Amino acid sequence: MKENPERKKYFESRAENWIKYRKKRSYYWDSITRYCNYFIHEESSVLEVGCGTGELLAAVNGKEKTGIDFCEPIVDQAKKQFPEIHFELMNAEALNLDQTYDVIILSNLVGVLDDIEHVFSQLKTVCHEKTRIIVTYYSRLWEPIIKIAEWVGIKHKTPEQNWLSTSDLSNLLYLAGFDVYKHNRSMFIPYQIPLIAPFFNRFLSRLPLINGLSLNQFVFARPLPLCLSDEEVNSRYSVSVVVPARNESGNIEAAIQRTPEMGKFTELIFVEGNSTDDTWETIQQMQEKYKDQRRIKIMQQSGKGKGDAVRKGYAGAEGDILMILDADLTVPPEDLPKFYRAITCGKGEFINGVRLVYPMEKNAMRTLNTIGNHFFSSVFSWLLERPIKDSLCGTKVMFRKDYLKLAANRKFFGEFDPFGDFDLLFGAYKLNLKMVDLPIRYRERKYGDTNISRFSHGFILLRMAAFAAGKIKFW
Repeated sequence: MKENPERKKYFESRAENWIKYRKKRSYYWDSITRYCNYFIHEESSVLEVGCGTGELLAAVNGKEKTGIDFCEPIVDQAKKQFPEIHFELMNAEALNLDQTYDVIILSNLVGVLDDIEHVFSQLKTVCHEKTRIIVTYYSRLWEPIIKIAEWVGIKHKTPEQNWLSTSDLSNLLYLAGFDVYKHNRSMFIPYQIPLIAPFFNRFLSRLPLINGLSLNQFVFARPLPLCLSDEEVNSRYSVSVVVPARNESGNIEAAIQRTPEMGKFTELIFVEGNSTDDTWETIQQMQEKYKDQRRIKIMQQSGKGKGDAVRKGYAGAEGDILMILDADLTVPPEDLPKFYRAITCGKGEFINGVRLVYPMEKNAMRTLNTIGNHFFSSVFSWLLERPIKDSLCGTKVMFRKDYLKLAANRKFFGEFDPFGDFDLLFGAYKLNLKMVDLPIRYRERKYGDTNISRFSHGFILLRMAAFAAGKIKFW
């Protein structure tokens, strides 16, 4: 693709003062860097397209970092500032790198590109199937304000810009072969004004509705998943279904009989915890009874709560895909293949069951529980920056390799979640996984009573939501 001489001339004319100019506006740039870095892990390989003098790359996590830029004087300064990082003189329109990256960042670059779709298409040459693309740019709403800032000299005057909405960027990424799964905005005041700027940027700009007026927009994408045949889907992965069981003696055999075989193999892992009935004895009997027909592991938890049971079961799982099936069978085991297909076909990387779409059986969920579920759905949709219609459904599905990363990073959110749902939801958000809701029909319990206490557990959920807000929104 033909190089834009005006664009090149502009940046070369600014190169000598670029580092100094960026330092003066470090408050603005550091905000972008911190947000991107939230989703980048120490073991990641990172590519920044349009890296400038390299400050963002130097600040983010990553074991291997590469920066490319088309302006030679600016690349030379980046190499001098950060000799430990690999920089190359290269046009975004003609990527020529011999490796793929876990994370690719385009920070405030799209505004000066002649053909954004072409540049996005070039990214596929340096992507693997799990690569994450992070695109940052000004909100279109701020166009008149930024033009005024350039006119009065607060900001460098730039060449004619592309002013794009989040929808524009999402559409261009889709046309180039990428799946946009999340977007966000932040920042009202791009300059450091003690007390005022932190209050507006850290708190007000993160609130619902008001957030849409923020300066910076962030778009997250991943390569579109491969199209697989039914045969490929059915043979690609193995499955571990963890069944936490407390006082569920009457449901154990039905869980075994009704759970379908999925993938290369399906193992059932029963984790009994602190039952007052004969659940543990029944689990042992059923393992012996079905030992020639099903892969069954059994264990008892030493701690308390469903979250502890899930962690114990996952620690002993051998399948590529991890599933949770509540032993009350209110989520039908027959629906689990839907979850298997969704994650195997790449529809999402964290599949969350939803009970609030289809009509429920008459006594499946008490009225107060339904109200609480809708309330927490709104809270967690805001926290996790995507619609989560039912944060409390027990059935959640993810890849074991992603869970191992989540577990290694668990100290970030802590381990005070007794239910396990939020440990997984928050962890999946921090891992930057695509989360997808999958509606199921919620059934009435046929045996035993619920282990949920509406008021005491509701208070715990509120505490966890407040804690997560501090870790996700107001850090």
